Amino acid sequence: MTDPSRYRPETIEQRWQRQWEQLGLHATPDLSGDSSDAYYALSMFPYPSGSLHMGHVRNYVITDVIARAARLRGRQVLHPMGWDAFGLPAENAAIERGVDPGDWTDRNIAQMREQLKRLGLSIDWDREVATCHADYYRWTQWLFLQFLDAGLAYRKEATVNWDPIDQTVLANEQVDAEGRSWRSGAQVEKRRLRQWFLKITAYADALLDDLPSLEGWPERVRTMQANWIGRSLGAELTFTAESGETITVFTTRPDTIYGATYVVLAPEHPLVAELTTDDCRLSVAAFCDLVGRQSEQERTAEDRPKRGVPIGAWVHNPASGERIPVWIADYVLADYGTGAVMGVPAHDHRDFSFARQYELPVLRVVIPEGSDPHAYEGQAWTEAGVLIGSGPFDGLTTAEAKTSIVASAEAQGWGQGRVQYRLRDWLISRQRYWGCPIPVIHCDSCGVVPVPDDQLPVELPRNIPLSGKGGTPLAKLASWVNVACPCCGAPAQRETDTMDTFMCSSWYYLRYSDPHNDQRPFGREAVDRWLPVDQYVGGIEHAILHLLYSRFFTKVLRDRGLLGFSEPFARLLTQGMVQGITYRNAHTGQYVAPAQVADPSDPRDPINGEVLEVFYEKMSKSKHNGVDPAVVIDRYGADTARMFILFKAPPEKDLEWDDADVEGQYRFLQRLWRLVDGAHGRGLRLTGSGAPSTQELDPTSFSDAERQLRRAVHTAIAAISEDLEGELQLNTAVSELMKLSNALAAHLEGSGPAVGREALATLLILLAPFAPHLAEELWQKLNGHGDGASVEAAASVHRQRWPAVDPTALVRDTIPLVIQVKGKMRGSLEVPADADAATLERLALESEVAQRWLEGQPPRRVIVVPGKLVNLVP
Repeated sequence: MTDPSRYRPETIEQRWQRQWEQLGLHATPDLSGDSSDAYYALSMFPYPSGSLHMGHVRNYVITDVIARAARLRGRQVLHPMGWDAFGLPAENAAIERGVDPGDWTDRNIAQMREQLKRLGLSIDWDREVATCHADYYRWTQWLFLQFLDAGLAYRKEATVNWDPIDQTVLANEQVDAEGRSWRSGAQVEKRRLRQWFLKITAYADALLDDLPSLEGWPERVRTMQANWIGRSLGAELTFTAESGETITVFTTRPDTIYGATYVVLAPEHPLVAELTTDDCRLSVAAFCDLVGRQSEQERTAEDRPKRGVPIGAWVHNPASGERIPVWIADYVLADYGTGAVMGVPAHDHRDFSFARQYELPVLRVVIPEGSDPHAYEGQAWTEAGVLIGSGPFDGLTTAEAKTSIVASAEAQGWGQGRVQYRLRDWLISRQRYWGCPIPVIHCDSCGVVPVPDDQLPVELPRNIPLSGKGGTPLAKLASWVNVACPCCGAPAQRETDTMDTFMCSSWYYLRYSDPHNDQRPFGREAVDRWLPVDQYVGGIEHAILHLLYSRFFTKVLRDRGLLGFSEPFARLLTQGMVQGITYRNAHTGQYVAPAQVADPSDPRDPINGEVLEVFYEKMSKSKHNGVDPAVVIDRYGADTARMFILFKAPPEKDLEWDDADVEGQYRFLQRLWRLVDGAHGRGLRLTGSGAPSTQELDPTSFSDAERQLRRAVHTAIAAISEDLEGELQLNTAVSELMKLSNALAAHLEGSGPAVGREALATLLILLAPFAPHLAEELWQKLNGHGDGASVEAAASVHRQRWPAVDPTALVRDTIPLVIQVKGKMRGSLEVPADADAATLERLALESEVAQRWLEGQPPRRVIVVPGKLVNLVP
């Protein structure tokens, strides 16, 4: 039996988790007919590393509060969970331990599932998916074939980012600003390989144009996506070499064509070999080799000097006819635009620096309107202005000149208007084992042949030798690679690349709507009923990769007739990081675990005694600043961990972990326990919903304590309801729970049973999304169910209805009136809520505040703001 005077989370949390599971309390309802009450709450699913960290806890607890509150408000809720389970970390871990990646991953999933259950999350585990299981990746392969059939998947030779440690290709988004792999940290190299791509550029306009419709997304995320897509309006202009070859450049400033004094090719451009003269071949070859070892980020970084060499060729400026040289430079990329740019140093900062460095001509063709032609010499003028030195276009504004020059170029055949994008097609090939096989077969006669639907999934062979070196292990398995062509029956070979793991995570939210469907990845009726996701919660680090790819997938599948909506996530919350106190030796760069710091008030390195830097930083193993969720739950319980995570900071802000604040939330829950236990001891009981009848709540008979308690109750309902809508403010919602608890402690004993029942029932229902175990335990206690007693699902606090605000309870007989003297607040007093201006003035003048500050002298002026303040001006 539980000691009723003590709060023992370790006992009640496990008990209620078992009962909820037995009752199927969190099962997704079967939607049929009208789906207007459907509500889909989703956290970004985790990679199964085997251990939860506090970032996980914050993400999933936030979503759980949203899901639980939606149920209490009568919504039919889908709240699932799964595992982003393919990828290099599992393969590398398996190599280190000599085990199969699948076995390793499944063990981690089982361990993390139990850790998540300890948090009391209201997840429907019957809809769990794992991207590495064949019943899931069968449909990833099927969807790939949909892209292939639509002409949106293709194979080509391309310069790719090669990770020399992980021995695989990386997407541009997976290379950091220093040119290193986001996984291994290796310096990325450039290689030419034949790779699979998805044609996301075909949807560039739709992805960009639909961003304004995502009103429930943070503006920051929408801006990041818009910048990544990078739509530019400009023109393609053609320069003709003296040897006859043509070089096409893209520019957003066709108005500056007369100022082009050189052309730059990417070192990888195919024309480099053709146009390089014999006297430049050695320098060009050396430069190309140097650039080949740089990452794209290094080559294009704004703070790095731009380098280049001439190739000996010359072209003619198509507008002016001037003869200008051709160079190659590291800042021009082969797969961006045309792989060639025109250099206009007078009107581009980068070109100006390059021209000054290599003594190339600077020719001004745009000046500020009304300025001297020689103004701003010695620097690049990049703003709008008026054209000079541009032949028939002199005197036009830049806007007019863009239109006129493009029209002239089109008429004369040396240019045309064009839209350009920063976004490039999505490279999905990976040369590693632990990923979804690409379902195509290569036949010498038939070419690329899709694996027939009835032969899906193409399963990964298990328990094969893995070394992590030398490319994909699949290519070495002759028994798996060699197959008959599905079309002609001749000997053929399977594709040995596997898919980028973002392929798997770009559609998982759709599978949750119909996870047991073995005929399709999801049924049209089910997916249209549940989707789009009403509230999606995850980290800002996914703003470009996962979120952009998911939007792309959704639009393609819409166009294939598989679903009926255009965007996957209606609302997006990007939660802040969880930061831990961090100690670092500034001289050695070494991090020191907090447990090794003997005196936090004078932190010193335990090895050499040097003073340590102290700051908050994102929790990580390498910084020794993490807090194990299991340790917190063991000591304080899951409800305390949840309450701290929710209270410490607004959801979108970073959270600084503080053990003292955790202890504070534990004490608060203990006070709640004692409050309800005391009421129970005095004979106060709930029946069913706990809400008293209208007859029992007679406002004319309320005592002052009852009026104050009801005002606090309905103020809390209004405030917490608002906090759970729109901009989620879960921290202030917890604060409101604390205020309500204080009001009950002050006025419950002075209130009658009807008001007391209303107050306690409301407190526990409002508490239920935040501290679900404690709310359930106290609810059942007040409903007469003893320790360990089984209850029906309908009797759970989590099946009650969210309380409604009674506006009459918010009406105040008196209100606080601020008294100012010469505009400065000097005090306040309670006044009748319906007092008119004359009454307020009289009460203010008669107050002790006025007597003290006016020293018996009448004020020269009195300013009354009814309902707020009186300002006395001596």
